[in-house]
Amino acid sequence: MTALAKTQGGEKLDEAPMLRPRYLESLNLVERLHRQLLEVIKDELDRRGERVVNSVQALLLFNIGDQELTAGELRTRGHYLGSNVSYNLKKLVESGYIHHERSDVDCRSVHVSLTDKGSEIRNVVTKLFDRHLDSIEAVGNVTGQDFENLNVSLRRLERFWLDQVRYRL
Repeated sequence: MTALAKTQGGEKLDEAPMLRPRYLESLNLVERLHRQLLEVIKDELDRRGERVVNSVQALLLFNIGDQELTAGELRTRGHYLGSNVSYNLKKLVESGYIHHERSDVDCRSVHVSLTDKGSEIRNVVTKLFDRHLDSIEAVGNVTGQDFENLNVSLRRLERFWLDQVRYRL
């Protein structure tokens, strides 16, 4: 449906002025929610006395999980606001949270996986998210259907933005 698709009494109405504040608010919320997620993770790490790993690095460890990934795959799968994935991976390797190994096929590519130490941080984040799941409906008043609707809308927005870049719209 285009911005001019609705009619009232046979006359086309322009929805763009009504859509603009909603779209801009959504953009703001997406950015703020990501920052807030990082704050929630940071708070959990602080409570546990973890001072080596920051929230972005903990989220990287969580997203690697049990997989072996390349830095490029991590960049495309995750959203590490204001961070350099390569820098954070280097720090995690130096601190013993990640194994890294050059690819036999493409020596420019590095495969990463978690060490036991990295798995411990991943488990901290996993338990944090599990705790949230235990109370998000009762305390946050957010239901499974709310998440389903939200995820459908966010996937559509992601697809729209990808198309904007891909097809230079």
